[in-house]
Amino acid sequence: MAVPKPKKYVRKRAPKKKKVPVWKWHVLAYTLLIFAFLLFHYRDGIGYFVTDLYERIFKKEDSKEVTVHDFRAMEILDKHNDHLFGFDVSHYQYDIDWKGIDSLYGKFAVDYVFLRSTMGTDGVDAKFTYNWKKAKSRLLVRGAYHYYRPDENSTQQALNFIKNTPLEPGDFFPVLDIEELPKEQSKEKMREGLKNWLIIVEKHYGVKPIIYSGANFYEHHLKEHFPEYKIWIAKYSLFNEKMNDDWHFWQFTDKGTVNGIETKVDLNIFKGDRYDLKQFVIQ
Repeated sequence: MAVPKPKKYVRKRAPKKKKVPVWKWHVLAYTLLIFAFLLFHYRDGIGYFVTDLYERIFKKEDSKEVTVHDFRAMEILDKHNDHLFGFDVSHYQYDIDWKGIDSLYGKFAVDYVFLRSTMGTDGVDAKFTYNWKKAKSRLLVRGAYHYYRPDENSTQQALNFIKNTPLEPGDFFPVLDIEELPKEQSKEKMREGLKNWLIIVEKHYGVKPIIYSGANFYEHHLKEHFPEYKIWIAKYSLFNEKMNDDWHFWQFTDKGTVNGIETKVDLNIFKGDRYDLKQFVIQ
């Protein structure tokens, strides 16, 4: 009977560890750097979010939902902390608790407010009279604006604003809000109507009005034709965090949060300090 040969013992080698490709380490490093940058850049917004979350869970407070718009707004406010901040409202903000308005995001002081007064030839904002009185009681610098409808008579629109807007010393110059092109007339006729409104209103109040518009609308349809007027611009770009030199007021978001107001709110920055602001109010 044959004896089987003993099996040779073969030492098994441990499997080689796969090396992580260098490019993956680079991706990880860049990702961490970007995360750190965003964490630092939006630190105020993140802090506000954490505080809000804490109040919701532990204090059971009915706080407002924090969004990316709040993060952006707080960073812009922080970058312009040497300027003055305010907001603007209309009847779309419903019933405002004016006593509850003390700051933006619990950090930035509120110095002024703009209120919609009239629209077109015969429209009057349903909340204007109430909000106008309450804004004064809060010692805020008040401003009133007229929403211009380009296909309606400009003289009647000016008279509608004058009839319903009792501006006083200490209030902002009147504001003309123009945001849309006409459907029934040319752009030239629209600009003639705007100039007519501005002249009539200036003659009544004794001060040159402020023009409000969107950034693109102003750039393409107004800028070359109204160089002598103070400008208030709306621009909400997520990538725009600085104020343009051509603007005096910047409405940088329409989704801001203000204590005392249940809905989202337009927030504004004035390029200057309290001394500069005196150049924009009726004496």
